[in-house]
Amino acid sequence: MGRLKVVVILGPTATGKSNCGILLAHKLNGEIISGDSMLVYKNMDIATAKPTSAELEEVEHHLVNILEPNENFNVVDFKARAAILINEINARGKVPIIVGGTGLYIKALLEDYDFAQTQASSNLRTDLENYAIKEGNKALHKKLEGLDKEAAIRLHYNDRRRVIRAIEVAMEGEEVSQSHAKETPYDAYVFGLHMPRELLYPRINKRVDNMVEAGLFEETGHLLKMGVGEDAQAMKSIGYRQVLEYFHGEYDKDTCVDKIKQATRNFAKRQFTWYKKMPYIHWIEVGEPPMPEIYVAEMIRVLEQKRKLR
Repeated sequence: MGRLKVVVILGPTATGKSNCGILLAHKLNGEIISGDSMLVYKNMDIATAKPTSAELEEVEHHLVNILEPNENFNVVDFKARAAILINEINARGKVPIIVGGTGLYIKALLEDYDFAQTQASSNLRTDLENYAIKEGNKALHKKLEGLDKEAAIRLHYNDRRRVIRAIEVAMEGEEVSQSHAKETPYDAYVFGLHMPRELLYPRINKRVDNMVEAGLFEETGHLLKMGVGEDAQAMKSIGYRQVLEYFHGEYDKDTCVDKIKQATRNFAKRQFTWYKKMPYIHWIEVGEPPMPEIYVAEMIRVLEQKRKLR
């Protein structure tokens, strides 16, 4: 039996991945697997830039709206679930199309990181526990900050268990390449959408303004009324985190919006850093406004040339 087919569309936030994914799914008789760490959560639609209900119905989507906001989700969960979905979609005679910007998730899947082997064969967790006992929680948190700034912002230094888990995940992302398969288990082709910074940053700023207009502050308040804890992993993501700080009176609304824009621009920068570790990406230049039909036509041309559609 040959390797399972999979096509990937990745890129930083606000480059139009979702639209390209839906168009490509129509062209290839495909189904979309979300490669975004936040789209798994129900009732968190605005800050996550989740596809609309109509878009979700237009093409079959997976790993969207599958968890409650209080639940946790990480790269190990994604890899396990995505692997099953790729198998099932191929068995239906369709093409799985992974669409998302979380580089670690996609890299771990395609390069078949062996998290179980890494965890079982190392004393990393014990070492980190001992380090925290000896040096203190703040020192442990500082270590996380050097590995994954976004996770460090999300997690309080006294939440030792989650800080340790985040360090494990970050170090697995860097070091588990020692335990990945010599050959990818998939017949995969990875497309990346690249937009120059001078176009991307204003687009990010506009997108945040649209989120505020769409009810980002109201959505965050509704989540709190539903009983979602402020310490939930999902509530510490960009957008929700800054709104919570605004609710606590840390700054005014305009400053809050500016902080969301800055955090999103920084996030896009970190996404590009991850993608540099994936030399097999076929980059497509994206303009403003994006023209998904042109980019998808290029994807089809490349796939046919590489004989990835057979």
